[in-house]
Amino acid sequence: MTRQAPMLGALARAGFDDLDRAARESAALAESAAVPLETLIEAISVAGDPDQALEELRRLMDRAPEAVHGILADDEVFDRAARLLGASRGFGEFMLRNVDELDVLVAGPTAPPTAAEAAAELVEAVASVDASGAALVDAGARVLRVRYRRLLARIALWDLTRPDAVEAVDTVAAGLADLAGAALEAALHLARRVVSRGPGEPAAPGRFPAEQVDATRLAIIGMGKAGARELNYVSDVDVIFVAESADEEAVATARAIDIATRLAMLVMRLIGEPGIEPPLWEVDPNLRPEGKDGALVRTLESHLQYYDRWAKSWEFQALLKARPLAGDPGLGQRYEAAVAPKVWASSSRDGFVESVQRMRERVTEHIPGDEVDVQLKLGPGGLRDIEFTVQLLQLVHGATDDAIRQAGTLPALAALAEHGYVGREESAEFSRDYRILRVLEHRLQLSRLRRTHLMPRDAGATRVLARSSGLGRSADELTMLWQRTRRRVRGLHERLFYRPLLSAVAALPADGLELTSDQAAARLAAIGFRDPKGALAHIGALTAGVTRRATIQRHLMPVLISWFADGTDPDYGLLAFRRISDTLGTTHWYLRLLRDSSDAALRLTRVLSGSRFAGELLERSPEAVAWLEDVDELRPRPLAALREEVGAVLARHTELDPAAKVLRAMRRREVLRLALAGMLDVCSVEELGHGLSDVVEAHIDGLVRAIRRGDDGIEFAVIGMGRFGGRELGIGSDADILYVYRAAGAEPDAAHTRALKIVSELVRVSEDARLPFELDANLRPEGRNGVIARSLDAYRAYYARWSLTWEAQALLRARGVAGDAALVDEFTELADTVRYPEQIAEREVREVKRIKARVENERLPQGADPTRHLKLGRGSLSDVEWYVQLIQLEHAARVPSLRTTSTLEALAAAVEAGLVHASDATTLRAAWIFASRARSALTLWLDRTTDVLPVERTQLEGVARIMGYPPGSATQLEDDYLQVTRRARAVFERGFYGVEPKREPTRG
Repeated sequence: MTRQAPMLGALARAGFDDLDRAARESAALAESAAVPLETLIEAISVAGDPDQALEELRRLMDRAPEAVHGILADDEVFDRAARLLGASRGFGEFMLRNVDELDVLVAGPTAPPTAAEAAAELVEAVASVDASGAALVDAGARVLRVRYRRLLARIALWDLTRPDAVEAVDTVAAGLADLAGAALEAALHLARRVVSRGPGEPAAPGRFPAEQVDATRLAIIGMGKAGARELNYVSDVDVIFVAESADEEAVATARAIDIATRLAMLVMRLIGEPGIEPPLWEVDPNLRPEGKDGALVRTLESHLQYYDRWAKSWEFQALLKARPLAGDPGLGQRYEAAVAPKVWASSSRDGFVESVQRMRERVTEHIPGDEVDVQLKLGPGGLRDIEFTVQLLQLVHGATDDAIRQAGTLPALAALAEHGYVGREESAEFSRDYRILRVLEHRLQLSRLRRTHLMPRDAGATRVLARSSGLGRSADELTMLWQRTRRRVRGLHERLFYRPLLSAVAALPADGLELTSDQAAARLAAIGFRDPKGALAHIGALTAGVTRRATIQRHLMPVLISWFADGTDPDYGLLAFRRISDTLGTTHWYLRLLRDSSDAALRLTRVLSGSRFAGELLERSPEAVAWLEDVDELRPRPLAALREEVGAVLARHTELDPAAKVLRAMRRREVLRLALAGMLDVCSVEELGHGLSDVVEAHIDGLVRAIRRGDDGIEFAVIGMGRFGGRELGIGSDADILYVYRAAGAEPDAAHTRALKIVSELVRVSEDARLPFELDANLRPEGRNGVIARSLDAYRAYYARWSLTWEAQALLRARGVAGDAALVDEFTELADTVRYPEQIAEREVREVKRIKARVENERLPQGADPTRHLKLGRGSLSDVEWYVQLIQLEHAARVPSLRTTSTLEALAAAVEAGLVHASDATTLRAAWIFASRARSALTLWLDRTTDVLPVERTQLEGVARIMGYPPGSATQLEDDYLQVTRRARAVFERGFYGVEPKREPTRG
């Protein structure tokens, strides 16, 4: 018992699983081979599956004891035997069937043979077969298969003895492809013997005169992994057969096709038909024209006619890896040369990119549900994700760049990275992950010499796979690696495979990728550039040179130019893009984002060619381009988050001017975020108004706090008014405000002086030359003639004695935005007594109406068309707001829901209270939203504020595009605005003035 325990421990440390059985069989094998038991166990411990290696050695000992004794007597040979048999029961079965092949273990491992070396050995083997007729087929097939598997064992031994299987997998895969080609060559050599009939031999079905067979050229074209020299241990070998007559006098073409068809069928039979020695793999000719329904063998001309007239997009993707594997080399090379141009032109076919993307999705959809999570090849994050991604990138960009026209996945990936089509990091990750997946695939197939792509489901088999691949020390470790690899591959696949740039590049005309010379200038002018020579200069500056940056820009530029041309101002868009690129071009993320992001490049071109306002801000804050990768980054930030950031700024900067500088930059950044959101339809006009108002509120609050550090003897607050108070700011809007203070220890005069000093400092530190910001206090008591800051008591006294109706109306939008909370609350209570009167006199109602009429007559700019003024025009913002505010003055005292500073909220409350008909409210709301959107769009387009809808068509077109209209919609925007405001004006006149409007002729 005490002797047994150390033995079981040694077996466990060596990796055995069934310890009792291993103890018995190892002892028996050691005794029969006269090998010390410890030596035997240590030697077998290198096997991926020591239990299996021990079992196979024991079975071989029973069958060929002398040979196995020799193996076990040599440490190096024993090591190779343990590695091979512990990784492959299939090779154990092969050795049992063919014990003479055990000597393959004796020679030291060598690199896989070249294609020529393997073909020579296999052809020599089948040439030595001395038989004829049916016997030649059977005997030749067995000799071919045995010799093939011997060579396969040599490759496996070299593979299994490498210190790093991942580093070796490229060489192994190429060697396996060369060996498969050699097997086809030998099978074709044997097939020619079988079908040839010498002089005087009787005619027989399937046999032809030798001179006709000799004059028949047959080329076997490798497809898929065989064509790419990245084959597995056991894989279908996809082929296409092409034939011709070498001499029409010796054999006519039609006859040559018959002979070649017989040869092709025999090749497939010799390799893949059941026999004494099991088949090698399936020769799959179903990628040929018309698939299973098409002729097995065609002439080169017939192939080309099919590809020109009927081939589908997927067939060109398959041809990407086509290369001659066996048969007539000249014919094979002519086939390869003839189809290549068709392959590289295929991406220009309508819907090509989308068809490839959909094909990959269909592959995944057809995986049985219980196999999706274990599919190494077809499942999400598997080999197909990498292969489809690389092939699609090749087919799209290879149309104009022959440097990336590589058959193999890894060489193609390296070329794509070298020439800037994918990032170096992405290429390195994809390459490493591809090799890991291929190693796992190889070890799975090596186990039984059977075709499989399913990861093991039980821990024991996973542990064996981990040991044999060298990718893990345990089942859990390998599983973690496999899952990490899957996630990484899937993420890269989704990011690269679904790039909008792919579809855009594929859709470009063949001559659309060269942007030089007068022809290029003419093309730029034709697609909308007003200064094509200037555009060419920008393009030249962006793409000149041999740097990686210039290379990537050259790839991007044709598509970017087409996207800029889709905008209203492509010239400015390209200029701004150049400036941003000059700033960011050396950063690692910028060009990668444009190239790899799902939509960032398209969004950037849309913003730059549609908004000078956003473009100018982006030039000053180019790092904000990163937001375009994820539209959630453009959503308005909550006020609480803004206040938290303001607090952090004030904690870092104790001096006023440095703190104000950071706060101004923060405001510019957040306005840019919201400008981008407005350009890209990320938020509604109400959300935009809330967001902009929150930014201004946080900005003012931060500045006031920075000015008022410590106890200054007063309470101070800023009250938002107008659209700011209603949280309805637009792009470029001023902030209407009031200032209120209250002495808190300071003498009245000192308190007033301190308040004025705060206001003065606030105005000073809020000034921003980069993004102008005006604090407008003209809604204060007595307007511009009144003191700029008043005490709460002064406000109370003024409103009690002198307040006019328009001031009560202005207070409807009053909302505390900064300063001392207690003072804000008390001011709000005071404002409520003024703006929500228990009763409003009829003369006061008439006064509101009189002032509104006066505003319409006097405040419109001289010569302005009242139907086009977005703020003061008929049916525009002021009509809706004055109508709603009159309702609030009359009814808010008894209808609490009307007590809101928001126009739209008050309008909704009026409907709920039965004060406005729902249909009228819908009309008013539509006009208010349309005018608000148009005001912000005007600022975004022009980079300056204006309230008049343009007449000039280019300007109107720019506004229309920002508002989501299609190209050429200037007139449609104009008609829509006039129509919606005409309807709103009718509702306003009926509800506000109490008169039915005059009917006017309709337009359109």
